[in-house]
Amino acid sequence: MMSPSAEVGMAADWAEPSWEAPPVDREDYDHIEENDFVAVADQPLSTFGVDVDTASYSNVRRFLSYGQLPPADAVRLEELVNYFEYDYAEPAGEHPFSVTAEIGPCPWNDAHRLVHLGIQGKHVQQDEVPPRNLVFLVDVSASMDSPDKLGLLKTGLRMLADDLREQDRVALVVYAGASGVVLRPTNDRAKIKRALRRLRAGGSTAGAAGLQLAYEVATRNFQEGAINRVILASDGDFNVGPSSQGELVDLIERKRESGVFLSVLGFGTGNLNDAMMEQVADHGNGNYAYIDNEQEARRVLVEQANATLVPIAKDVKLQVELNPAVVEAYRLLGYENRRLEAQDFNDDRKDAGELGAGHTVTAIYEIRLQPGEHPQLGTLRVRYKTPRASASTALERKLPGTLVRGSWAEAAPPTQLSVVAAAYAEKLRGSYWVRNLTWSEVQGLYAQIDASLRSQPEVGELGRLIDVAARLDRRSDKFEADLPLARMDFDRVPVLE
Repeated sequence: MMSPSAEVGMAADWAEPSWEAPPVDREDYDHIEENDFVAVADQPLSTFGVDVDTASYSNVRRFLSYGQLPPADAVRLEELVNYFEYDYAEPAGEHPFSVTAEIGPCPWNDAHRLVHLGIQGKHVQQDEVPPRNLVFLVDVSASMDSPDKLGLLKTGLRMLADDLREQDRVALVVYAGASGVVLRPTNDRAKIKRALRRLRAGGSTAGAAGLQLAYEVATRNFQEGAINRVILASDGDFNVGPSSQGELVDLIERKRESGVFLSVLGFGTGNLNDAMMEQVADHGNGNYAYIDNEQEARRVLVEQANATLVPIAKDVKLQVELNPAVVEAYRLLGYENRRLEAQDFNDDRKDAGELGAGHTVTAIYEIRLQPGEHPQLGTLRVRYKTPRASASTALERKLPGTLVRGSWAEAAPPTQLSVVAAAYAEKLRGSYWVRNLTWSEVQGLYAQIDASLRSQPEVGELGRLIDVAARLDRRSDKFEADLPLARMDFDRVPVLE
């Protein structure tokens, strides 16, 4: 079986892959139950925690590179939307991020509107980045013995080593049948690369013991004011020790109280435990990325290291309150596993997502307006803690009718890009809500994105991925037999027999 090129997705021209798709029967994804429409009169508040993970985007790209549509549950819409940098306005006030809002047309339903919400974290200069105390916990079990797993990880860590500063430290802890420290904290690039060359895969996976040891190393070398983080690199095949997802989450939650956060890097094909890895990162106050090629390794470990490693806010929650006199119903696109109860918004004990330096977070609501004038659609509230605070800070922005744009052409380029990314995700999932939207129409929307955005490599890649998905998707409308399109219910997804 051929492997997809490391250049997949970044080449000037996309060639449809001709290799055989790898088996994915052992891959594990949490089920996603898509959000239904909610009547504003019944529930005017919508609350969720931010998500800056990007693993789903590159994992979907991996499937498409093998000429295969991804499983629906592998597509987390918010991660496909948040993969891109939207260049919202920089924060200018007391808060570490800015808030942007716009309301535009809904391409798959002319009677609806899309509310686009954007958060832009403040950027930090390189000389302002605190020292980095990073402990890489490397899975060297037999399942990692593959060029797209341990081989790709070693390539990425060599890139990171070349980017280290005098004040940074990197340690390597490995685990398989047993765990051990193979490199104590150092900034010696040559020493790091020698340790990487010695790494070999083999044995079973003692994941819990490895996690405990990595935390011990990070805690022993803890630096006040530094970035203290364990970074787990694995295919997620935890098959020895406390192997249930719940037990692993409990372990991570106990350890994060030490002030050491946990991030996760996923690798490989065939036995990717995506469900476990996403939850581990969420509960470790970190983020989850999936690395499918060398370009993604550089993006995650070097180019976006500030965004992924330098926290500017934690426990970031959004709450949208819609005006029932103006908005009849709404649905939140994505964020299904980030939803919170309304009372959780003001509860500082409730954990939520982390925002890094320069990170952008985008959320989209599909709304159905009431007839008449629309002077005030609602209010956006954001609550967060600074990295070392235990009490939260809140900010509030109104959503006036002046934010409404009459046409797609009037929408700002970031809004256009986010909607195309969301439509791409919905189509990949086979979503009920976009069943009347064709791939050709998605391609047309992409072509109308501002040329300055489409010229960016990552946005250009999105266009090529949309083209590949359009060619691969030969699925019929699974809802047509029970609910023909002409009788579509715009309140909830039907339960199919």
